[in-house]
Amino acid sequence: MSPNEQRMPELLAKANSLPKSPGCYLMKDNEDNILYVGKAKSLKARVVSYFNSSAKSAKTMMLVSKIHNFDFILTNSDAESYVLENNLIKDNRPKYNIRLKDDKSYPYVQVNRNHSFPKLDYVRRPKRKKGAELFGPYPSGSNISTVMRTITKAFMLRDCSDWDFSSRKTPCILYQMGQCSAPCVNYISSQDYAKDLENALKVLKGNRNSKKALKLLEDKMFEYAQQEKFEQAAMLRDYIEELKPFLESSFDQKVEFLNERNADVFAYYQGDKELDVTLYMIRQGSLLGHKTFHFYVEDLFDEVSEEIILFMLQYYGQSEEPIPETIVADLDKEQCENLEAALKSTVGGNTRLSVVKGSGKYSTLVEAARNHAEESQRVRIQNQESEFTGLHKLKELLGMSERPRVLECYDIAIWQGKSPTASQVVFHDGKPDKASYRHYHLQELPEGNNDFAMMKEVFERRLKKRPLPDVFIVDGGVAQVNVARKVLAEFNVDVPVAGIAKARDLKKNFRNSSISKSEERLIIPNRSNPYILNKCPSLFRIVVQMRDEAHRFSRRLHHKAEKKRVFKSWIDDVSGIGEKVKKEILQKITTPKEDLAKMNVKELVDLLGIQERYAKALYDFLRTDMDN
Repeated sequence: MSPNEQRMPELLAKANSLPKSPGCYLMKDNEDNILYVGKAKSLKARVVSYFNSSAKSAKTMMLVSKIHNFDFILTNSDAESYVLENNLIKDNRPKYNIRLKDDKSYPYVQVNRNHSFPKLDYVRRPKRKKGAELFGPYPSGSNISTVMRTITKAFMLRDCSDWDFSSRKTPCILYQMGQCSAPCVNYISSQDYAKDLENALKVLKGNRNSKKALKLLEDKMFEYAQQEKFEQAAMLRDYIEELKPFLESSFDQKVEFLNERNADVFAYYQGDKELDVTLYMIRQGSLLGHKTFHFYVEDLFDEVSEEIILFMLQYYGQSEEPIPETIVADLDKEQCENLEAALKSTVGGNTRLSVVKGSGKYSTLVEAARNHAEESQRVRIQNQESEFTGLHKLKELLGMSERPRVLECYDIAIWQGKSPTASQVVFHDGKPDKASYRHYHLQELPEGNNDFAMMKEVFERRLKKRPLPDVFIVDGGVAQVNVARKVLAEFNVDVPVAGIAKARDLKKNFRNSSISKSEERLIIPNRSNPYILNKCPSLFRIVVQMRDEAHRFSRRLHHKAEKKRVFKSWIDDVSGIGEKVKKEILQKITTPKEDLAKMNVKELVDLLGIQERYAKALYDFLRTDMDN
């Protein structure tokens, strides 16, 4: 009997002492790491179910076998417990909670109203900030970046950075070309510029607004023609032709039975092994597009509808995008009310939104989203594209008792013994967990390149920190795998290690000489032959993507370290200026150091857009350096 199993009576007694109140519970292992966070209407009833003698699923028994202790937090309502659960998962990242990975983003156009002369900015993941107005999102294929540039030129808006705008003394060439009204040198008043901006934004707003904006451009085009300014008239004619396809494609596809202009529609389909959630995004009354997410049924410890609520909270909680006025969910009335209250608490009480059931006039949309979820799952599983298929194969290959969830991959970057670095790339449930990526600056060795010594250093440093992953993957063959295993043994750590390498000469290693020499193989300890990853497309995708990510990440730091070592700037020697400001100054300097030394403090302030105290430090350094 394991120590954790011996604690079951004690944990059951503690669970029986809990109140029958709503709240959250935190399951912990013997190192006090949080394994799982859950919510319950009655803490006592829910937590007792983990430790009593009632029948449990295999996934629950696996979790319980690792629980050493638990904690709890009371809440005043169900809605409050949803919010708390979401926050606890986000802050602690428990191993056994499902975590949303939203890798698909749609483009927006953002206008910073805090600036006297705002411009149009193309953004993928907008940030919520005061004074920022967003237009979109726009569907894939809308070519919104080109449209935005056309609008900017057609309405003569500025297209320069804030720093260029503030430092310019004469108008740029765009003014000469008739593509900018030169607000940087006050050739246009802020009031007139604001009118041009509002007319430009009418194109982005669509429907009747866009037609009015095009009419303005057409009137201006005819006016230029009457004045015999044929070049300007032709330019506006081209702009109008460029904008027409965008307006026709963006706003013609109507959802006739939906009154709301902006809405998100959620529906799900639960198969034998996986759960798929589909989100239909409706903006300006048009079906913009969709997002689909999937999870493994074994990972769900609560009712599916409760997990969907948590999923939706995670989705909106991590998104910086504006929330639509209406959210249609495949839930009952009470759950919709709890979700609405939780969302308002999460994203701000002043947010105008309502969560409604997917019935009545919404039933057709919900049914379409549910069918999409079912078909997405069928196609993915049929083509062996599910991450869970690959992870179960890895479990089988490594002889593990449960499916690995957290994988870490390592790569060393070094050139001629200089600036050695290593990367730690983390995947959770087969998808990148970029917040957990890490870089390591390694010690330069007298003998130069020594991958084995450096791999040993990386693992010695990594094993001093917890929690550890379920599997370590190293970029390399048998030798690199053995180095990692040796270090793990020294630290008494029992975590499987595998390696990934391309076959150099498979005819020597395998009897099947028809296998391509470029095939990827997985090196597994105590296995006579490596596993050919092509046999499992899902595992191939996960492991190769991890290796490629590790390469990219380690080389990024290596190149940065080399650049800093080889191209050390004179500005690094200036005292009284922080690293961040020095970096900003370097980006702005276009003048030789000798010319900078001839400038006074005020000229340096005007040129570089920095505070006077930084300009004074720069001035003193340059003068001293010039005198020497």
